[in-house]
Amino acid sequence: MRSIQMLTRQLEQWGRDCANIYSRNLSNSNLLKTGTLPPESHPSKPHELPAPPKQGSTEPTTWRKGLQSQMNSTVHSPVAVLLAVTCLTATIGQRFYNQPQLDVGTIAPQTFIAPDDARVEDTKTTEDNRRAARIGSSPVLMIDRPVSQQIEKVLQRVLDEGTQLRQVGGQFPFVDIAILSTSSQLYLRQAQEWEYSAVVKAAGEDTPMEASPANSVEDPNDSSAAAWVVERGLLTDSGQQAVIELQTYRKRGGSGAFSGLVEQISQARQTYRLAVAAIADTTSIASTHIYGLNLFELSDEEWIQTQLGLHNALKRMLSQGIPQGLPKNVLQMAVMIQLEDQVPPGAVELSQTLLLEVLQPNLIKDLERTRVRAEQAALEVKPVFVTVEQGEVIIEQGEPISQSQFVLLDRFDMSRREINWVGLFGFGGTVTIAVGIFWLVQGRVHPKLRRRDRTLVLLLSLTAPLLISLGIPYTTLPAVGLLLGSFYGSFLSGTVVGLLSVLLPLGIEIEWTYLLANAAAGLISGILAGRMRSREELAMVGGVAGLTQGGVYLIGSLIPSATAGTIWYTILGAAGIQAIAGVSWSIVALGLSPYLEHLFDLVTPIRLAELANPNRPLLKRLASEAPGTFQHTLFVATLAEAAAKELGCNVELIRTGTLYHDIGKMHDPQGFIENQMGGPNKHDEIDDPWESAAIIKKHVTEGLAMARKFRLPKAIQAFIPEHQGTMLIAYFYHQAQQRAQKEGREVRDEEFRYDGPIPQSRETAIVMLADSCEAALRSLKDVSQDEALNMVNKILKARWQDNQLGESGLKREEMPKIAEIFVRVWQQFNHKRIAYPKAALSFQSK
Repeated sequence: MRSIQMLTRQLEQWGRDCANIYSRNLSNSNLLKTGTLPPESHPSKPHELPAPPKQGSTEPTTWRKGLQSQMNSTVHSPVAVLLAVTCLTATIGQRFYNQPQLDVGTIAPQTFIAPDDARVEDTKTTEDNRRAARIGSSPVLMIDRPVSQQIEKVLQRVLDEGTQLRQVGGQFPFVDIAILSTSSQLYLRQAQEWEYSAVVKAAGEDTPMEASPANSVEDPNDSSAAAWVVERGLLTDSGQQAVIELQTYRKRGGSGAFSGLVEQISQARQTYRLAVAAIADTTSIASTHIYGLNLFELSDEEWIQTQLGLHNALKRMLSQGIPQGLPKNVLQMAVMIQLEDQVPPGAVELSQTLLLEVLQPNLIKDLERTRVRAEQAALEVKPVFVTVEQGEVIIEQGEPISQSQFVLLDRFDMSRREINWVGLFGFGGTVTIAVGIFWLVQGRVHPKLRRRDRTLVLLLSLTAPLLISLGIPYTTLPAVGLLLGSFYGSFLSGTVVGLLSVLLPLGIEIEWTYLLANAAAGLISGILAGRMRSREELAMVGGVAGLTQGGVYLIGSLIPSATAGTIWYTILGAAGIQAIAGVSWSIVALGLSPYLEHLFDLVTPIRLAELANPNRPLLKRLASEAPGTFQHTLFVATLAEAAAKELGCNVELIRTGTLYHDIGKMHDPQGFIENQMGGPNKHDEIDDPWESAAIIKKHVTEGLAMARKFRLPKAIQAFIPEHQGTMLIAYFYHQAQQRAQKEGREVRDEEFRYDGPIPQSRETAIVMLADSCEAALRSLKDVSQDEALNMVNKILKARWQDNQLGESGLKREEMPKIAEIFVRVWQQFNHKRIAYPKAALSFQSK
């Protein structure tokens, strides 16, 4: 901590010396002579003020001199720029310090011969091989039992639905196969109606089928024979076989048995048509899209065998495992092999369709065993050694240097390692451009950034490459983003993190996946931290930054890998470590932020919120020792906050500064009328306007002493003298004039004026106006809005004419708007209430 303070003081001194010289040649020297600052375009961040003049000082230019010093401190000193560029170049440009001129890929300027025998390990090639082995190792798979059980349940459901469809179609065979063969029964059940009628008609004739061949000549007058021949000619082989079997049965069993058989066939045909309709109806059974008419070509016994065979084949395939991404043709081949000799020949096609429909991958990656295998594969990679004998040529002149040749050249100190001055100065030019971009951004978003603020930004930036230089693949970008975002806002933080992300890979060897993950976490931290208003919210930002860092690292590691789909689990552990690192940096940043705020006198929204806590020691003392002043402070804060919101000022700063602006009244609370509570006025007993004025003025000096004792930020301390400016203590001044006329005594104006300075920011100026109007507004009773507005405008006009607002940045045209806001807030505080009737009051008293 002490070393940081010494470095800060030294940097400030160097910058101050150069700024004093540089400011003499500024084109706006007239502005400095008048001591008037232009309106601050971005008042959201306070600035540091020089110490106010001593009490009783009559030299009004004293504050202008301090103001000119502050103006000089905002000048971008060439020494400061040079120092920043030098520090960043020296810290980040490490790759240029010991850089070999004869690196891999360069052309050998001469022939190099080994001066001695050597056997050198090629660590780079070895590590590359191990990384490739680790990533390229095949995953260890295990069977997912719940998935396998689910697949078996799906198959059983599909088979049950197939059984339901077969029941709709009726029993098969529907007659004894000794009467009709299975093929004939299949034919008769599904034949067209005209074809079936022809078969029945042909079976009812006495003429045997073989007596009337298709090419025989029949008597044309024999109409029945001719019709039979025509019908017989239309039948297929299956139909002719069915006719023969039916004729045989008719001859053996008689006409009555034949008629009964025909009736059975007709019933079977009718149920078959119902089954075909059920398959076509996709709303009846979920699996109808799987089944076809071949389902009904199996006999009941074959269907039972098919179900058993399907279960056996499925169990074997699930026990062997089905991996993700298995090609469809490979799966089909496996199904055909497993169904061989398991189902009837007529059920093979149906069985293949069923299995392919229900099969799903049931192998998942065993992460732990896969990690162990990957590490074992990496350990099995042997170190790569490069050997050479004395006098052997390492590389011929004009050849490009390979990795193995570079290892030998480096071993014998022939790689010509030295500082690459050209590269270092080139990198310094890049750093200069980056610093210039920072100055431009800073000039737009924070034109009043102090020298100590820029020192803090530089110190935080220098921490980024420290861990990388130690061989640890992490940067402090997440912490830098979070700290700068909470201190100076999202835009400046994002600019610094972005510039560092560009500079780091140019000057240091770092894998792009690590850099990208850290940069993403830093950007997210900076953007979100600038919007947070409590340390609890900053802690949540740290969690988001950790998730971002881990996620970006995981994605960045998987994208370039051709086998990303199978090796993601090997990178998951590293991504988890990156996420933990991101959260850890956020924890470090949260721990450091209070110390940095005090060390560099930073005023952040979070610190302002903490200082505005009514349980702070000074505020608790003010509420108990000077309760009237505390209530006055609260009302002034309400007025000032409302005006700050309308004018776009720093509301948090105004709220906190107003709470502390009158803490000096605790040195003598009874000296101020708001604390007398209707009691005797202390100043009546003193009866000396000079002494009374000194008591009133003393609350400023005492307040500054208290603020320094309790280490309040200088931006908060500025509210104590600036809210009074150099105003006249009019009441006691007029008393002194009256007494001086009687006693012939001289009254000096400065004895009854505050020592100042006058407000130097819009925020302190608004508090001055609110403080001046508060007592007047409280004193108003039963007046209209126009009357109140007229009174407030007179007060604001008096402050303007007294030159109290000339250096604050407030504009004359803003005065009416401020007056309207004050009156509106006063009306809200003094709203009317309905008068309770006496009966209601007496009831409440009971």
